[in-house]
Amino acid sequence: MDRKRLRRQAGVTLIEMLVVVTIIALFAALVAPRMLQKSDAARVTAARAQINSFMTALGAYKLDTGVYPTTEEGLQALRRPPQNVRQWQGPYLPQEIPDDPWGTPYAYRFPSEQGGNEPEIISYGADRQPGGTDINADIVSWKSH
Repeated sequence: MDRKRLRRQAGVTLIEMLVVVTIIALFAALVAPRMLQKSDAARVTAARAQINSFMTALGAYKLDTGVYPTTEEGLQALRRPPQNVRQWQGPYLPQEIPDDPWGTPYAYRFPSEQGGNEPEIISYGADRQPGGTDINADIVSWKSH
């Protein structure tokens, strides 16, 4: 009979299981939103870092060729020489041009719609559309913040 009593005491009751599951669910409900916010901020930071890397590579491209790639040539000109471009000394990036952290290709324009002699590179953010605020805001090469 001592064995039967030990077995009953060794088991976990349904109420104990429900308490543990409830505690885990509350913890997840409190922590998950903060983790998602950190993930969004990390994607914005990654997009800014990639854009800065592209701008550095574009500077080297211009030093060699005397011009920036056209809108039609795009960022691919950093990896493969465009036709009729002299003095191309690339590739200017060690790997293929990645998409932005949300899986969308970066937009590249030269000449820039912002004016000036610099190209523009844009990630449209989480909503993948021009404009937006917060996580949906565009990340652009002409703004450093």
